[in-house]
Amino acid sequence: MSAPGVLSFTQQGWEQVLAKVKRAVVYLDAACVESLHWACGSTRLLEAVGSPVCYLREFEPKAVGGGAEQPKAVFVLSCLLKGRTVETLRDIVCRSHFQYCVVVTAVSHAVHLTANHVPAAAAAELEGQHPVFEQLEEKLCEWMGNMNYTAEVLHVPLLLAPVAPHLALTPTFASLFPLLPKDVHLLNSARPDRRRLGSLGEVDASSLTPELLLQIRCLVSGLSSLCEHLGVREECFAVGTLSRIIAADLANYAPAKNRRKTAAGRASVVFVDRTLDLTGAVGHHGDSLVEKIISVLPQLPGHTNDVMVNMVELTALPTQDESQHVVAPGCLAQTSDPGAKALWEALLSTKHKEAVMEVRRHLVEAASREKLPIKMSLGRVTPGQLTSYIQLFKNNLKALRNHCGLLQLGLATVQMLKHPQTAKWDNFLAFERLLLQSIGDSGMSVVLNQLLPMIKPLPQRTSDDYGPEELLLLLTYIYSVTGEFTVEKDLGEAEEKVKKALAQLFCEESELSPLLQKITGCDSAVDLTFHKSKVAVDELFASLWDITRARSLMKQFKSVYVPGSHTHQASYKPLLKQIMEEIFNPEKPDPVDIEHMPSGITDLLKTGFSMFMKAIVLSTRLLKPLNIPELLLATDRLHPDLGF
Repeated sequence: MSAPGVLSFTQQGWEQVLAKVKRAVVYLDAACVESLHWACGSTRLLEAVGSPVCYLREFEPKAVGGGAEQPKAVFVLSCLLKGRTVETLRDIVCRSHFQYCVVVTAVSHAVHLTANHVPAAAAAELEGQHPVFEQLEEKLCEWMGNMNYTAEVLHVPLLLAPVAPHLALTPTFASLFPLLPKDVHLLNSARPDRRRLGSLGEVDASSLTPELLLQIRCLVSGLSSLCEHLGVREECFAVGTLSRIIAADLANYAPAKNRRKTAAGRASVVFVDRTLDLTGAVGHHGDSLVEKIISVLPQLPGHTNDVMVNMVELTALPTQDESQHVVAPGCLAQTSDPGAKALWEALLSTKHKEAVMEVRRHLVEAASREKLPIKMSLGRVTPGQLTSYIQLFKNNLKALRNHCGLLQLGLATVQMLKHPQTAKWDNFLAFERLLLQSIGDSGMSVVLNQLLPMIKPLPQRTSDDYGPEELLLLLTYIYSVTGEFTVEKDLGEAEEKVKKALAQLFCEESELSPLLQKITGCDSAVDLTFHKSKVAVDELFASLWDITRARSLMKQFKSVYVPGSHTHQASYKPLLKQIMEEIFNPEKPDPVDIEHMPSGITDLLKTGFSMFMKAIVLSTRLLKPLNIPELLLATDRLHPDLGF
């Protein structure tokens, strides 16, 4: 896949939106805000609106309507135009004075037909027509109070948030997560009159809930639009159960058939279930500066992939915590600053030490260009050294404007280096390495017994000890890296001790974090009894056991654990690395765990490796370690909220 093509795909979509927004009140939902944020930035939207008053608003039921001096509205939405979304549209339009409404949806008309239960044959006959959009246009005119007013409803594929030329995310599908073995029971309960599913390997599209199927179809529609923009005929491959269903849906997506006939290029799209390797997501063995920044800095409100950078350092305000709420936060996305953009892309692909030196180099060069009185220093880069360079820009408004993006990335680096959690990173890494050795030398019961003394109640904990959420990360790491293992006679006793210690730990917390509230079902620590806590911990361990079985259906990719030897320590080998090695090694036979999804009779005659001309790996989000327990314990995995 051409990297510029991913960026141009998103920017081209936003150019279509920007052409509609002049002098309009613009309403956006969170996923579209995030796409805009990484593609071209809110400044570009404000320039296109061209009003001295800020006309940008969040799309929500309580959103402020348009006044008499605001006759035009543009709604930019990532979701289906159905259910609560249409109700919110109606409420906003009815309490406004709009005479011209434009609704942009990131979901194609073909998917709207599916959502309205139009049979495939009837939908094929409607190709080129947009009855669902036309009906909503009539409704908009009715809500505006005059059928002679103007309403437009159109589809623009705002699927991606292009974080870098080689990395694109899908904010709309941030909660999409692969199925777990326990979900098989739930699927069976929902279809008592049909053949029971024995394992995840038997799950196909017909087994899924209507909501999850529709969510997958929305994703497939966006991916098809991306392939059309790139001018490629895609070959679909999958590793894992949910990936197989998505890949098959894309391979057989009816609206894409004519496009594929005329496509000049070819590409391979590889879908991989995240649950097959959670070790990398919760572990601390990565040596990436960006990974640490995203893990420790607070999340930017309304976003899943960016963080808040405290900018008080560049003001005359005191640097106490309360001051950070007075000044708008900085962030990592820098779309309008070429220098900052180049630094960001370098940070994504370099190791921690080199990345910090790169930040210093960019700050020094920027200060030199602005003729600021910089004092050069070599050797190890420290937070204090970077701060001293950043503060040179503090009282120079012109320099601040010229290098605002660079300064945000510089401050993000400083705040990460100073963060208490960063000091723990090496502690996590050391314990994870010890676990890898213990797994090979001993067994799971020994590993759990090593963890047990680390479970300390709040009064006994120091800053170096692990809190409840950090212990959950370690447990997820242990069960994920181990995979399927032989159950020892002492395992039950060791596991029960850890369960009781964790249940007691949760009960003794003075406050419950949002994650602990979700796990225990209690909003307050006062309401949490030991019984409730123990039930929650038992359910948590059931999910951990599901993780150990995630790779049970694999033949080649059964393990991410590499045992030690006389010359090498035991180590973790990421699943994605194993997959790429299999794909690009011409000496190896066709990999049996990478399933090819045929889209027609001619595909059935081909062999797998001939189609690996290009590879596309798409991520739904930049995962922080604590996202994993949240996604594992989510109750809406099979029933995503599509706004109906």
